[in-house]
Amino acid sequence: MGSRSVSILRAPINANAVGIAGRMWGSIPSIPRCVVAVLPTLWAPGNSAVMPKPGFSSQRALLGYAIALVVLGLDQYTKALATAHLQYRVPIEVTSWFDLMLAHNTGAAFSFLADAGGWQRWFFVAIALTVSGVMVVWLSRLQPERRWLGLALGGILGGGLGNLLDRISHGYVVDFISLHYADWYWPAFNIADSAISVGAVIIVLDSLFNGQSHQPGETSETSP
Repeated sequence: MGSRSVSILRAPINANAVGIAGRMWGSIPSIPRCVVAVLPTLWAPGNSAVMPKPGFSSQRALLGYAIALVVLGLDQYTKALATAHLQYRVPIEVTSWFDLMLAHNTGAAFSFLADAGGWQRWFFVAIALTVSGVMVVWLSRLQPERRWLGLALGGILGGGLGNLLDRISHGYVVDFISLHYADWYWPAFNIADSAISVGAVIIVLDSLFNGQSHQPGETSETSP
């Protein structure tokens, strides 16, 4: 991770920038209401009488699936807005440290392997499919009390699927969020990247404060 010094013309803050940002951040109501409405129920403490054991249809797994759908919906909707309303590599200033800028990343985080020649597209597709499968299996193994872990895994799953769809349909990932300070610019990213990063942080914090390690494919069940 490092900084990059760039010299670019940024369009000044204007009503158009505010309008685009408002439509992006206001996209939450467009998510299917049935998915959002069920989140409080799935977040509630597990009811052993209803869902006594982990599984692909357990309460924690369903929570993860719902979070993944929310992330996926937000990600694809905001990317579509960015593609429709932003010019490629022309930043629109929203604040002094935040721009909206359409960018296409054929590589991974920080443009890793972006210039590899094209083979990296299917390499990253394969990785995303594998990671998504791991997340689904991990969710199916969660105990009812592992709410935060379910939330994190759902975010990573949704983010991974969002970028996966980009790679399959476009051959690159659509980015549009640009943070900067003076001439130092953080690599452009999107909602999917944010969900993956937040999910990873939650997993680390959960492992630290929960005091026990939960690996994919394992449960915390004990024999009677």
